Amino acid sequence: MAAFMQQRELAITLWRQTWPMAIGVLALLGFQLVDSAFIARLGTSPLAAQSFTFPLSFLIIGIQVGMGIAIAALISRALGGGEDARAKRLTSLVLIAGGGVIGCLAVVLWLIQVPVFRLLGADEAALGYIRSYWGPQLFSAWLGALLYFIYSVFRAHGDTRTPGKMMVLSSLINLVLDPLLIFGIGPWSGFGLPGAAWATAIAFSVGLVLTSGTLARCQWVTREDIGQECRRSWRPFIGIAAPAMVSQLMPPLAAMLAITAVAGLGDTYVAAWGLASRLETLSLMVILAMTMSLPPWLGRCYGAGDWAQIQQLMRLALKVAVIWQLSLGVLLALGAPWVAMALAGNPEVQGELALIIRFLLPSYAALGVCMLVVSAGNALGWPLRAMLLSSARLFVCYLPCLWLGAYLYGWVGLAVGAAVGNLAAGLMAWLLLRRILSRPHRQAGYVS
Repeated sequence: MAAFMQQRELAITLWRQTWPMAIGVLALLGFQLVDSAFIARLGTSPLAAQSFTFPLSFLIIGIQVGMGIAIAALISRALGGGEDARAKRLTSLVLIAGGGVIGCLAVVLWLIQVPVFRLLGADEAALGYIRSYWGPQLFSAWLGALLYFIYSVFRAHGDTRTPGKMMVLSSLINLVLDPLLIFGIGPWSGFGLPGAAWATAIAFSVGLVLTSGTLARCQWVTREDIGQECRRSWRPFIGIAAPAMVSQLMPPLAAMLAITAVAGLGDTYVAAWGLASRLETLSLMVILAMTMSLPPWLGRCYGAGDWAQIQQLMRLALKVAVIWQLSLGVLLALGAPWVAMALAGNPEVQGELALIIRFLLPSYAALGVCMLVVSAGNALGWPLRAMLLSSARLFVCYLPCLWLGAYLYGWVGLAVGAAVGNLAAGLMAWLLLRRILSRPHRQAGYVS
């Protein structure tokens, strides 16, 4: 009876920690999908041009998420160990460093845009759209990274409601501005494709102003002894952030390689693949929310040495992930024609999108297991294993199956191959987690 009550209490706490982030992620990813849906009304060429930018946009997101993982892990461990003053110093330090790193990356991606997009398969027509879109898109990505780092601080303190609310607010602002800035109003014809990026930049700016004020009022930042904290914490930060960033950079790299295969099939398939990528992240909203809410909780347990609760948490999280994701995937697969009709204006794109939804969406149950194990690894002192698992998921399971399927059976084979790769990755992650949690004292090493 006591075990049941403890499990029930864990489930309630996990729900309370996760649902604000799930709503926030739904809103955030929803407005990205809305961006693509509005852009689809401009035509297949603008939509294909935006799809070519996804891998590089995911590159920025991968680095920011890797840094955010390190931020949440170090701050939550400091709080778990009763080092509140150090948590404040870490907050100030990582916000400054993170903004600088993402800013430098955005400048580099602006300078190398033409050769990179040509390498991905973009033709001159697509490059024309990309040139006008890429600058404001990089600016909005930098603002979004700063906002994400602040969200990571709130999550490390156990506050998931504030980030969730800000994500919803930013999404609503973007939703209102999207049609106005893309299509214009009255005699003004709008910005076209760049309007989507400017709408996102404005939405993120509002979120930054509000969350920065809340952060200051909570007194979670300080100017004192930042230099000393930098000398103390740069090694553990890099020890967590570097493997985490490599893990997060693997998906953008895999996306670049995947889109080169899709580009050979034509613009219609590129457009369908881009919409499917947006739908993938939206359908994984609960998993993404748990990868944000769970690691700080695990980090505090890790700092306190409570491995029994860590095991209970992971078992509960994996059950929720599989049941939710499989149910949602089957539902969306059954409604694939109507989902595709709502997202794509071109009937040809609708048909190809519906086909890939049927195969890929149910397989995200296994993908969710892998994502949660990777996320937990960064919080529990085995970031290298998490990095290797992330790499194996993409380059041992996902891409080989995708390429082989595309080579043998074209678009249908690509969809089936990607689904098989996800299933293999989920099984591999589950076996690794079971082995590690059976011997936690041997597998995890504390990083102070």
